[in-house]
Amino acid sequence: MKRGLNLILAVFLLSCSNSGKSQTWTVGNTTLTESDLVTGITLPWEILWGPDDYIWCTTRPGLVLRINPATGNFTTVFSITSIVPSSGGGEPGLLGMAMHPDWANTPKVYLVYNYKVGFTVYERLVVCDWDGTNLINETTLIDEIHGGNIHNGSRLMITPDNKILMSTGDIDNSGYYSQIFEDTNGKILRINLDGSIPADNPDPTAYTYSWGHRNPQGLCLGPNGIIYSSEHGANSSDEFNIIEAGRNYGWPNVQGACNTGAEQTFCDANDVKEPLKEWTPCIAVNGLEYYTHPAIPEWQGCVLMAVLGGLGGNYERMTVLHLSDDGLSVTSEESFFSSFNLRIRDLCVNPYNGTLYVAFNGSTYPGAGPNKIKEFTNLDFVSVQEANKEVVQDMKLYPNPAETITFIEVTESLVGEKLQVYGADGVLVKEIKITSNSFSLDISDLTMGNYFVSASSSLGTITRAFRKD
Repeated sequence: MKRGLNLILAVFLLSCSNSGKSQTWTVGNTTLTESDLVTGITLPWEILWGPDDYIWCTTRPGLVLRINPATGNFTTVFSITSIVPSSGGGEPGLLGMAMHPDWANTPKVYLVYNYKVGFTVYERLVVCDWDGTNLINETTLIDEIHGGNIHNGSRLMITPDNKILMSTGDIDNSGYYSQIFEDTNGKILRINLDGSIPADNPDPTAYTYSWGHRNPQGLCLGPNGIIYSSEHGANSSDEFNIIEAGRNYGWPNVQGACNTGAEQTFCDANDVKEPLKEWTPCIAVNGLEYYTHPAIPEWQGCVLMAVLGGLGGNYERMTVLHLSDDGLSVTSEESFFSSFNLRIRDLCVNPYNGTLYVAFNGSTYPGAGPNKIKEFTNLDFVSVQEANKEVVQDMKLYPNPAETITFIEVTESLVGEKLQVYGADGVLVKEIKITSNSFSLDISDLTMGNYFVSASSSLGTITRAFRKD
């Protein structure tokens, strides 16, 4: 039975290979082909390549999605939409995520999210068990961290020594908590996998690993164990930092480098660590990814940084930071994907073929759906090994763009389900029942512009974007 199913799927994929025009991007001598992996989700915050070879995604309104990178089919494996402040419409929400390093024996997922008690916003770090279908058995590791309507930090990372690093923001209280060593706000926290304080922390009675932070929202591991962080400045001095144990990063007494008399005095007295690079005016720096894959040799040994853009826009992009051989300085900077005019929240990389995945958060602060996760692939790169993905649900749509009719082919799981057509603004404009594996969709009544279709079954949800010309 399984052999027959695989044969049907192979024929299906071959027959639907004509997917229309593709946008390409040039990176030196490398050509990247752009495509939409998922369309129509709301405010993806963290995306990461999981040890199960799926892409895992948190959304600020309170969902964890598990996405098949071969098809874009996704399932919702965790939901806390009922407790997320403002339904994720502001800065609080379900934010950072990390996976247990010994996934094969201990399949656990760590999450950070905000919640409210009365009118007060808090933040907690939790861990859940993965049962193969859902995240269950939520256990709180750290609770009642001060939260706020802004500046919640909340990026997570697991270090090679099996410790959790968690960034926290100053919750817009002028940095009051940031310089209080024992407090958990305005910090990079270092935590054992069971939630306890590591004995080799700078102070074995405190989670604090570094302090004096404003709102760090990017963390990644670079060469030689270097930990990089991106941090939002106020009106100036967004920062790209190297995080070191027991170091003070200056906020609120110092913004960026120690370059005023008062700042220099504070820096000398408090051993302040200055940033590798800063940006003024602020560009709103965010998720980080250290790229080491041969598929895009021009980015080898670079840090890729998501940039949301300032409050007035104009700076949205992905920044590529070229580093010195030792990783201790930034030698140059490049920008990509600014023409989308969309806020870029986070990035992750396919470890097999080097594909870059980029999560977008709309065009205005603090973000609005529907959003996309796009992929950028070097189709000329031949991978020695690919992710082992069985295609259990798929959809093909062609031609794209189309004028009056577009043809759609689906796997058997979607026959009998609804096909919904949405405008780029997320408004439902058409709905039909899928009655066969292959059918045509009349779009002659739609105005010119961008749309996407969505269909769901017990196997998940799949989306495809198209343009009506």
